Amino acid sequence: MAQKRVIITDYLHAYFAEWLTSAGFEVDEKPDITNAELSEIIHLYHGIGLSTKILLTQEVLDKATRLEFIARAGSGMENIDVAYAQAKGIHVVNSPEGNANAVGEHTLGLLLSVMHNIARSDREIRAGIWQREENRAVELLGRTVGIIGYGHTGKAFAQKLTGLGVFVLAHDKYVTGFGNDLVEEVSSEQIRLEADIISFHLPLTEETHHYCNADFLRGCRTGVWILNASRGRIVDTGALLEALESGKVRGAGLDVYENEQFYHLPEKDRRYMEALADRKDTVLTPHIAGWSVESYLKLSKVLTEKLAALGVSGSI
Repeated sequence: MAQKRVIITDYLHAYFAEWLTSAGFEVDEKPDITNAELSEIIHLYHGIGLSTKILLTQEVLDKATRLEFIARAGSGMENIDVAYAQAKGIHVVNSPEGNANAVGEHTLGLLLSVMHNIARSDREIRAGIWQREENRAVELLGRTVGIIGYGHTGKAFAQKLTGLGVFVLAHDKYVTGFGNDLVEEVSSEQIRLEADIISFHLPLTEETHHYCNADFLRGCRTGVWILNASRGRIVDTGALLEALESGKVRGAGLDVYENEQFYHLPEKDRRYMEALADRKDTVLTPHIAGWSVESYLKLSKVLTEKLAALGVSGSI
């Protein structure tokens, strides 16, 4: 009996390939394949497993004449033309549930680090600098945290705040009726007016690109802390830097950036990154919020559960 073929184009957990093999598929693992190389062979495959590196545009999908499913390890779908794929009858699944807890924990870590000057103090100690008064912390107790985007990671972050004595507000344009003892459902405007901390948990779309821009920041309380562990282009970096300089924003914890191609950054992005790195009121991590030992496996497990629910089979 002939087998259907699946290509894996990134370093996904071995569990994913093992499950596909057990389901009868022939699996090709090509984690270093380029978009151009994939375009030449995608017509051979019935399924594709990927992360962020590969772009599945209309042009590429038109060449994927046998493709039945796309499995995206993670949450963001901006590298896939989902609507076009679905119009062609291709199933598209992702696994935001797989790393939500990791993102929630990491976001809390960013918040505590920036408010308690943990990262800054660590850098100073290593450089032989002992400054206590200059690194006096600001406590979280009694403050209001605003969460914009209340999907998997937004909910996970809210859960991590339990027991810390904060008030949690949340807004999501596409989800309603989620208010409970943990979180109050409010408008984006109310978050800007009342929140001491604002954390973004949004997918990147045309609508959310530069959601946090100069106008947004002007409407926030003076001295707000900004957190972003979702997608870099949700925050206008230039506007954030100006707000940090003016004191409108008191500090920022960032895991994602507008351009993460660090080895060949355009001049503007290089200047932005240098400016963020030079500031004492920022905590920066290299897009690792969802990058835990546990999430590495869970991302693939969620994909296989969703593919199993679709009834995919490797037999022709």
